[in-house]
Amino acid sequence: MSGGQLKKELGMLDIFSLATGAMISSGLFILPGLAYFTSGPSMIIAYVLAGLLAFTGVLSQAEMVSAMPKAGGTYFFVTRSMGPIFGTIDGINSWFSITLKSSFALVGMVAFTKLVVDIDIRLLASVFVIIFLAINMIGAKEAGRFQIILVAGMLFFLAIFIAMGFSHIDINNFTPFVTNGYQSVFATTGLVFVSYGGLLKIASVAEETKNPTHNIPFGMIYSLVVVVIVYALVTFITTGILGSSLGTTISNVNQTPVTDAALITMGRWGQIALGISAMLAFISTANAGIMSASRYPLALSRDELVPKIFGKTSKAGTPIIALLITAVLMLLAIFVDLSVLVKAASTVIIYTYIFSLVSVIILRESSVENYRPKFKSPLYPWIQIVGILGFIFILFEMDLEAIFISFGLGLVGFLTYWFYGKSKYKHEYAVLNLISKITNREFFSANLETELKNIIRERDDIVTDKFDDLIEDSIIIDIEEKVEVSDLFEKIGDEVSHKIGLSSKEMVTLLYNRENESTTAISPFIAIPHIVIDEEYPFEIVLVRAKKGIHFSEEFPAVKSVFVLMGSKKERNMHLRSISFIAQITQQAMFEDRWLKAKKLTSLRDVILLGKRNR
Repeated sequence: MSGGQLKKELGMLDIFSLATGAMISSGLFILPGLAYFTSGPSMIIAYVLAGLLAFTGVLSQAEMVSAMPKAGGTYFFVTRSMGPIFGTIDGINSWFSITLKSSFALVGMVAFTKLVVDIDIRLLASVFVIIFLAINMIGAKEAGRFQIILVAGMLFFLAIFIAMGFSHIDINNFTPFVTNGYQSVFATTGLVFVSYGGLLKIASVAEETKNPTHNIPFGMIYSLVVVVIVYALVTFITTGILGSSLGTTISNVNQTPVTDAALITMGRWGQIALGISAMLAFISTANAGIMSASRYPLALSRDELVPKIFGKTSKAGTPIIALLITAVLMLLAIFVDLSVLVKAASTVIIYTYIFSLVSVIILRESSVENYRPKFKSPLYPWIQIVGILGFIFILFEMDLEAIFISFGLGLVGFLTYWFYGKSKYKHEYAVLNLISKITNREFFSANLETELKNIIRERDDIVTDKFDDLIEDSIIIDIEEKVEVSDLFEKIGDEVSHKIGLSSKEMVTLLYNRENESTTAISPFIAIPHIVIDEEYPFEIVLVRAKKGIHFSEEFPAVKSVFVLMGSKKERNMHLRSISFIAQITQQAMFEDRWLKAKKLTSLRDVILLGKRNR
């Protein structure tokens, strides 16, 4: 099937394992030597700083994925907020960077396989790519289970290393703490930031996650907290044990720092155990990589920014073509020098984090009414501002060669959009709404709101019923000035009589008679006038908003939300159910605010359609 739905098979433990396995690999088992050469023992601070910066991006991604749990992760968020140009650049860059990072993880095993078996690393890496491809073809659930086993084994060996390593630390190895000036700490932060790039992979599998609004945000956060602690402890212990033997010149950089430290603390068996742990880390990164990277071309194809063939899914619900092409890219990358490409991947990841931070600001400030995240980034907008400034600062410290390569990848994304996707992309994006707010000109229709409404229905497993159909078909009256209840009934009679089959005068009389029995205002904000029509006319609902209020009585002088129900005696059950549903929806905390701020008539319907109620 083409562009089919993906199966929801991943749970919280799967997400935690995918994120953890995607982060702990070369960043822990290879990079500490190069990081030590760059800034000395202060590289420990660089790892923590990189983790804190990643946290700003994770909070933003967690918010957006809780609002839009769709395949493609950051690509989808960026496209729906910043537009298809930035979305295509982000999607293609993320696809390439995750693929290349995953290939690097496999090649990184070369230094560790010698501890266990003597075999050509490229051959072994190629075999693993094929194995991971087969596992992912079967389904996300099987790939997730495999990832849990890999991560559990890896963390077990690392926990032993940490527990036994403290007693072997030489405090003199931390002096001097900063060997190349404080600027080198920030340069090292940029260098090791690739270690946290695996978090980008998680949002891309949101569509395949059970309860994604909870499992993905908290799975990402728990994983990042654990990984930052692991990085800090392992690099602290490794530095304390090995000191300057980690590498004082580029020619003597230690490429197996953790296993060398394990040899001192735990003996030969410990070195082998950490070597196995390293291989598990590299394998888990590659497995998570092929799984998540393949979701980017899938998402791009759904928006017709790349050919639709990329969106084809198998009977098992996996993106078969995207998986195959991602696997081919990984195989090709195994046979080239990836050292510069890994630095470029780190740069691209930083760009993607910046895009995520900017996207949250645009989505919030543009007042897109159906942007309804279930997890909200705390301390908005300060978290986003600090993150953006921090990432920009780190970018200035990055290798120019890496920046040029990432710029080249960005150019590929731009050209792909310009020559292929520009004429095909049909969706709206939030920045248009932001421009409308600033310029007082209308650039924004209801297309994005409708798309987000459908995403919320899918996210919250909302099954539409007759009440939804009535709201979709309802007449809406929007009153700007303050009016009396008599004026309201006259407006209702004029607007609705032709639909019901009664004259305007007959309708007004029925509404007056019902109001005279007892007021239909049930609160200072809401009224529910309801009338029974003798003839067998279809049940109808009319929605009324009065921004300045409707004077129902002295007790209720400014009612702003009115639901008019009308139908025959045969529709009594629907009558009672509608009153119950309206009561449930209007009691929600955000109802009044959303009702008054809705900019379009369709948005008023959405306030009701997306409200929480029994179904």
